[in-house]
Amino acid sequence: MHRADTADRGDRDNRAAGAVVGSAVGDALGAPFEFGYAGFYSVKFPDGVGEMCGGAGWEPGEATDDTQMAVLVGESLLACGGLDAPDMFERFRRWAAGDPKDIGLQTESVLTSGDAWDLAAAIHYQRTGRAAGNGSLMRAATSAVYFASAGQDATMSAARKIAALTHGDRAAWEGTAVLHELIRVAIEGRDPLRAVPGALTRVHEHHRGRWATVLSADWRPDLATEFNGAVWPCLGSALWALRTTDSYESALAAAIDLGGDTDTVAAVTGALAGALYGLDAIPRRWTRALHVPLPGYGDRVMDAAELTAMARALAG
Repeated sequence: MHRADTADRGDRDNRAAGAVVGSAVGDALGAPFEFGYAGFYSVKFPDGVGEMCGGAGWEPGEATDDTQMAVLVGESLLACGGLDAPDMFERFRRWAAGDPKDIGLQTESVLTSGDAWDLAAAIHYQRTGRAAGNGSLMRAATSAVYFASAGQDATMSAARKIAALTHGDRAAWEGTAVLHELIRVAIEGRDPLRAVPGALTRVHEHHRGRWATVLSADWRPDLATEFNGAVWPCLGSALWALRTTDSYESALAAAIDLGGDTDTVAAVTGALAGALYGLDAIPRRWTRALHVPLPGYGDRVMDAAELTAMARALAG
């Protein structure tokens, strides 16, 4: 019994690390293709064996704001022993002031507004009426791992609170809550695609219908009604990539080949696929090059080994 329990824990740790490192790898792999045309990845790598190629201002293996913010989420959770929203927001604000190479327009507006942590996103949404970008999805891998052991209600609730720090539209909260739940299921060794209907029952009733559409088994990215920088097609595309492939590597290739907001779609896909297939399924040629600069925090640059250690601490 003890050996079985240890093996189970080892498998969960492997999947948890797969979610965090998998998201970061997807981010870095997809970054050079951002805003490119559909099929560009296949043109560059016709044999399907993609490399950390760099480009568009990114070094090979360099992670973007997606992973940088995910690291800040994880470090806040570990330092505070749980969700401390003011602390997390202040870490975000310090990072934004550090002149990151890339930062979403909405996120930047909220973090540099000077408004209080519990008002900034709401004020932005009230002023603009637009806050359903995918920026709350992109950073969710670390918090999804941290809250996975707490169960469905707790992980979805935490996801909403973290999303709300920068996104005033409840659509983003609900999408991030679904992503948290699907990663939780995958870490447990179950199929996240089969868990979609159950997750949808926990989505706010005013948003459930739209989310049910993009997360359905017959939805395809060419059915999207918004650019995949929006929260709905971003998560829908990640699930589509998972559904239509059979490995971590092929899922990322499918996600990036969609074009558009490739770093974030691949980061979300990578979190799900990494949790599903585990850390060992992520090619070493990708993790070797991976590095995560942290603007606003001196000269800190994290590598895959440090991300793995963080993931295991979060899972613990």
